[in-house]
Amino acid sequence: MSRAVEARIAELGLTLPEVVPPIASYQPAVQSGVYVYTSGQLPMVAGKLPLTGKVGAEVTPEEAKQLAATCALNALAAVKSVAGDLDRIKRVVKVVGFVASAADFTGQPAVINGASELLGEILGEKGVHARSAVGVTVLPLDAPVEVEVQVELVDA
Repeated sequence: MSRAVEARIAELGLTLPEVVPPIASYQPAVQSGVYVYTSGQLPMVAGKLPLTGKVGAEVTPEEAKQLAATCALNALAAVKSVAGDLDRIKRVVKVVGFVASAADFTGQPAVINGASELLGEILGEKGVHARSAVGVTVLPLDAPVEVEVQVELVDA
């Protein structure tokens, strides 16, 4: 079976991580018909958050954008855990990003661009999606960002 998506991830110098274990009572991803819905993915790397705090205060927008890309990579790992193969992705349908924001921070869209841009780099046209970028007071574990992804699979 082709592994073009994972080859593209490697070509970008990235590694598809293991699925981040849930921190509460939920599944990292579920499939319903031809759709996979991920739970909100934190920017965990090797079981830890590389940074914590609010964007625009303890975390810079540039750092948060990188963390959003990490969230997207974690979301792809969650998709693979239920779809079996990332080459089954027909398209990314929607991305929802949450940004733990300082009171005066309004750059949420630019932060979540980290996830959107990475999905585009990996999946090309299949990575183009609808999106929401939402500022929130606090996220689990004091994470700066959280991203959830919905994808449509080819029938298989």
